[in-house]
Amino acid sequence: MKAKNIREASDWFEVLQTTKRTQTAVMTLKPGKSSGSEPEGHKDSDQVLLVLKGEVEGEIADEIRTFREGDVIVIPAGTRHKFSNRTSTDAITFNTYSPPEY
Repeated sequence: MKAKNIREASDWFEVLQTTKRTQTAVMTLKPGKSSGSEPEGHKDSDQVLLVLKGEVEGEIADEIRTFREGDVIVIPAGTRHKFSNRTSTDAITFNTYSPPEY
C-alpha cells in the first residue's frame, strides 16, 4: 500500500498516485489563477473533483458554476473544462482520473 499526504504537494498540480485504472492528484489554485488559459478536456478519462478548501469557479462545457468546500463533481471524458480561483485565498482540490490521464 502506498500512501501520500496531499499537504506535501510541492507544485500547483501534482499527481499523487497512479495505478493501471485510476490516478489521484491535488491542485492548488492561488488567488487569481486558473487551471489553464482555455477549457480543455481529457479525451479518455473521467475526472472527479472534490473541493477541499476555498472555492473555485468551474467552466464545464458551456456552464459556469461556483464550487465550494465539500462540493464534488464528475466530469465525463471529453468534456471541456477549466477551474479558476476568483477569491483572495488559496483553493485546493482533490482529483481522480479514470483511466489515468497524466
